[in-house]
Amino acid sequence: MRNEGGGVVLAERERERERNVFPRAKLSAILRSDCKNDEDEMNRQSNASVESGVTQPSSGESSPLVMSPWNHPSSPFSKSPWTNSPKTLPVNGLIGSMVREEGHVYSLAAAGNLLYTGSDSKNIRVWKNLKPYSGFKSNSGLVKAIVISGEKIFTGHQDGKIRVWRISPKNPRIHKRIGSLPTFKDFLKGSMNPKNYVKVRRKRTVLRIKHFDAVSCLSLDLDQGLLYSGSWDKTLKVWRISDSKCLESIRAHDDAINAVAAGFEGLVFTGSADGTVKVWYRQLQGKGTKHFFLQTLLTQESAVTSLAVNVDSAVIYCGSSDGLVNFWEREKHLIHGGVLRGHKHAVLCLATAGNLLFSGSADKSICVWKREGGAVHVCLSVLTGHTGPVKCLAVEEDQESSGKGDKKWILYSGSLDKSVKVWRMSEKAPDLHQMKLLPAPSNYTPSPLRNS
Repeated sequence: MRNEGGGVVLAERERERERNVFPRAKLSAILRSDCKNDEDEMNRQSNASVESGVTQPSSGESSPLVMSPWNHPSSPFSKSPWTNSPKTLPVNGLIGSMVREEGHVYSLAAAGNLLYTGSDSKNIRVWKNLKPYSGFKSNSGLVKAIVISGEKIFTGHQDGKIRVWRISPKNPRIHKRIGSLPTFKDFLKGSMNPKNYVKVRRKRTVLRIKHFDAVSCLSLDLDQGLLYSGSWDKTLKVWRISDSKCLESIRAHDDAINAVAAGFEGLVFTGSADGTVKVWYRQLQGKGTKHFFLQTLLTQESAVTSLAVNVDSAVIYCGSSDGLVNFWEREKHLIHGGVLRGHKHAVLCLATAGNLLFSGSADKSICVWKREGGAVHVCLSVLTGHTGPVKCLAVEEDQESSGKGDKKWILYSGSLDKSVKVWRMSEKAPDLHQMKLLPAPSNYTPSPLRNS
């Protein structure tokens, strides 16, 4: 199978047979079966049917590259909390797994050997070297997004608030809430002036600098000291990290914003349930900023659910509810580069590292893609093991295992099955001979590889 930009995909299914025999369910129906609380979110993320006229992607579940041998129910490594796999496992594979019954995992953030996880239990838990380390809890609001800037942690919530936490200098296990965005001072000051209010619904006005609906996504531009927040209220807001001041509030889309990504060369990208991906250009004006609308990269019926930017390669990736991943290259003046087809259902999250792209889906799998130059992307493997939609991804370089000419990465995946799994991935193709030596699960049937 081959992506539209020319990349060979090492995972093939009989799509025509599946299309005729197993019609694809709508996105909201898929996730409703896994999580009742997720129904409202998916209605926001996709107000259009995923049964569009676009060719359905294949999942690759039957490929011999699937990582299921490490996730077989009978495996002693599937127990929780965190468990480490033997050193004899292949370079690419599952190295740890954790299941907690406190809530579905909606957000992840990694910083060095620390992992932050957010769930609908309102808890933010901290893990160090795959073991419980610390945790803190917000008063209200499902944790939909987490980003880390030095000693500060920003969390976006279902209740429309952005909360700010700081690591205690005396005890790094302790995280104290130091405020929210906007600050109470700015909120009080702004509320005094009627010009600071905007009309959002019939007979309702809200303060311009405050989100009035769920904060769905956060992104950092550390070089400029800026935080971007996207919300179901259709606005993009720009915050200065140093003093938590709201610099701009932009009515960016006609429907809920599901993804925001600070990019390269002053560009910022937003994706929405209205089916568009928009590009904004940042200009610095004194101590503030001004963002100008530059262009629309994509217009489609299917909701845009996720964005990821590879800053080094200057490539922007977009996942959507039709199961496709589109991409654009700055080198070609952001002309559409192609489509990656690897999932049966909606792509819910994306992450990039080195030459790799990871895509997590409502079909419970993670595709690992490698960019080999230009528009060519190869699917190295399909990771399976989650029993619910893969909602979030985070990736860090594996400093201990990376060798000369072969970078390795630690990938974290959070799911609505209430688990977080940890994978070690290499930019080299999996060792098929080594994988053949592993016992296959009873329901695992290899299929022949073929190119289209």
